[in-house]
Amino acid sequence: MSSPWGNGGGDDGNGGGPRNPWGNASGGSSGGGKGGATSLEELFKKGTGGGFKGGIPKRPGGRPWWPILLIGFVILWVLLTSIHRVSPQERGVVTTLGAYSRTMGTGLHFSAPSPFQQVQKLDVEEIRTIDIPTGDTEKLILTGDQNIVDLAYSVRWNIKAPELFLFQLADPEESIKEVAESAMRAAVANFTLDDTIGSERTEIEQQVEQNMQALLDGYRAGVVIKGVAIKKADPPAAVNDAFKEVSAAQQTAQTYLNEARAYAQQLTAQAQGESAAFDKVYEEYRLAPRVTKRRMYYETMERVLSQVDKTIIEAEGVTPYLPLPEIKKRSQAPVVVESGAAK
Repeated sequence: MSSPWGNGGGDDGNGGGPRNPWGNASGGSSGGGKGGATSLEELFKKGTGGGFKGGIPKRPGGRPWWPILLIGFVILWVLLTSIHRVSPQERGVVTTLGAYSRTMGTGLHFSAPSPFQQVQKLDVEEIRTIDIPTGDTEKLILTGDQNIVDLAYSVRWNIKAPELFLFQLADPEESIKEVAESAMRAAVANFTLDDTIGSERTEIEQQVEQNMQALLDGYRAGVVIKGVAIKKADPPAAVNDAFKEVSAAQQTAQTYLNEARAYAQQLTAQAQGESAAFDKVYEEYRLAPRVTKRRMYYETMERVLSQVDKTIIEAEGVTPYLPLPEIKKRSQAPVVVESGAAK
């Protein structure tokens, strides 16, 4: 079988052997004879002025390129790892061979190139949020009256000291979450179930925020608690219906109590008013007993006689009084006619 690179006779016509596919066009010998320069090597020599030695081309004059390339790489590396721009909401934490060195403020800063010094930027203005619990799971907490409440709340915080935040705690966010749970349980233990799900939520949130900040400052966590918000405060799902019935009954009882108190206050006010009026009358009686007795007598008789029929007996020398009410009654009485008088 003939070679794909050879001629039909299997050699190059010079008795040397298989023809080199990269041989020159003039039919120069290759293989078994003395090797000449290939066309690819000649092309590179014309373009660069030199040949391959060690795989790296040389500059004019025979000097290699790799020192210049190495110097350029070092300069680029120094520029990229030594110049740092810190934005207003950020702080840059500088470490020297892994140990904390300083904290960069806002602006343009310089440091030793990496790996001698490294800079880690942190956003200290961002408000971060931790939701407890995560998802739809229950978070059951014991109240001060030995009841259980299902609480869901969130904690807002940001970074105050970046160097403490990075190096003081192994996992700062997990530590904040655990401190929040501890502070919430301690605060809810001071309130009843009704207070926890009712009007005392704000007080609980303030206590949790203060306790968390005190604990984290003790740990030197380097964070500031911006607020705690209770998003849900309900009885456990297993007893929620029964709790609603109890709450409705308590509200009804409270309504009745309020109505009774209002009625008692009304009666008390009325009795106090009558007592005050009697005291005034008594003071007048003490100043003029006879006049007060006569006045009381007249007022009493007027009140009694106004409700009954009256008969007035005329005395001598007194102009007769026309009894209009009696005449009116007589006129309204039926008239009986006897049969003998009719004849």
